[in-house]
Amino acid sequence: MAADWIGCLVSIHCGPTLGVYQGEVSSVDQTTQTISLRHPFHNGVKCTVPEVTFSAMDIKDLKILEIRKSSTEVPKQNGPDINSTLTLHGGRKDKGGGALVNSTPVMVPNKAEPKTQEGGVSPVPHYSKRSSSCRGPNQATPKKNGLKNGGHMKNKDDECFGDGMDDVPNEDFDFEGNLALFDKAAVFSQIDSSERRGNGARSRGTPGEQTPSRYRHDENILEAKPVIYRQIMVPQNGTKEYSTDSGLVVPSISFELHKRLLAAAESHGLSLERRLEMTGVCASQMALTLLGGPNRLTPKNVHQRPTVALLCGPHVQGAQGISCGRHLANHEVEVILFLPNFVKMLEAITSELALFGKTGGKLVSNVKDLPETPVDLVINCLDSHENGFLREQPWYKAAADWANQNRAPVLSIDPPVSGQAHAVEAKWSLSLGLPLPLSEGAGRVYLCDIGIPRQVFQEVGIKYHSPFGCKFVIPLHSE
Repeated sequence: MAADWIGCLVSIHCGPTLGVYQGEVSSVDQTTQTISLRHPFHNGVKCTVPEVTFSAMDIKDLKILEIRKSSTEVPKQNGPDINSTLTLHGGRKDKGGGALVNSTPVMVPNKAEPKTQEGGVSPVPHYSKRSSSCRGPNQATPKKNGLKNGGHMKNKDDECFGDGMDDVPNEDFDFEGNLALFDKAAVFSQIDSSERRGNGARSRGTPGEQTPSRYRHDENILEAKPVIYRQIMVPQNGTKEYSTDSGLVVPSISFELHKRLLAAAESHGLSLERRLEMTGVCASQMALTLLGGPNRLTPKNVHQRPTVALLCGPHVQGAQGISCGRHLANHEVEVILFLPNFVKMLEAITSELALFGKTGGKLVSNVKDLPETPVDLVINCLDSHENGFLREQPWYKAAADWANQNRAPVLSIDPPVSGQAHAVEAKWSLSLGLPLPLSEGAGRVYLCDIGIPRQVFQEVGIKYHSPFGCKFVIPLHSE
């Protein structure tokens, strides 16, 4: 009889669109061909209505999950007669098996809808501890002698998933109402008053103890010493001063003090050859940057190699230029070196020329052999600190005229101090160690580190602290 199935747990499949419903059979009406489930679950989620009624035409398949004793019938040994069947015309009859498949159930609540709270929010339904809500539609609860697991052990699903489900609140949490209870202004006022006492003393630590002031997110919490911008002191006063990008003051020195500094460095092992190498590396690095650096010197741009013209004289400054040209040629720069023929040359120039000849660079001794078209950069090493009479030589005037007419930017390496106007107007000038008081015709002044130790500066009366930081070549600004 249909009443035998009241209280049984069933799973009703209404097709892929409406899904699967599970619940406890509350009524079966063979006249209207309907079945009602109380405490229904839809696709594993508790329904918001207490009861749902299905028409037989909407049921694709029905499966009995658990057979319970009917509360309206005399209890039998194992519930309803196992041979009796639940028949709904238009659907399928099931004795405890079968899978559920497709349609549209008509959900007819048999009880009044639950009252809504203020604001129109329905209370959250209470989840009961029932294993059927955690089991799939094809999984039946195992039975032993009509009782779960012998009647004295909890169902495994209840042990794993059922505990604590009764503690789920029946109402939605009112976030807005709870937030309204928090008085933000009063709380912050209380915090501020508790942290400060008296004349600004903080309450943390000993009462009345003054603690460090608060810091912003971009402030250093470590107390830093004041920055000393004048870290280099020279014996002469009133000389020209420069400054670095970070504000450090770099005073200039006279040529006589510069000579003494280099002589002291050489006595400690910083020979002329080592200074030439250091100067050549720094000057070539600066020249490579002026030529475009990584934007110009790339493997994909070998057909447009930059061209540099080096103008050198028969002195130490000329040897520095040859060293720079060797390093530029090693970096795939096309170098044209101008050096007049002399009967007697410095040993440093001879050795530098021998190394330069191994790079494949071009050496010319006549100005007519220099390019007629503009080059990328001209490096001027024609001038000497001690021999100003070279400016009267024909080769010097011809080279200076060529540089001024070539319209290429000029970089002067270690230019001398002279009261006369520069024969070649430079855009940049590179000084060594400490700058000389150069005139405006020297262009933008840069300073390179040639490796003189601090104690060597102290020997000639210079209080020195390196202004280079992480670089070997830095720009200087006129004060």
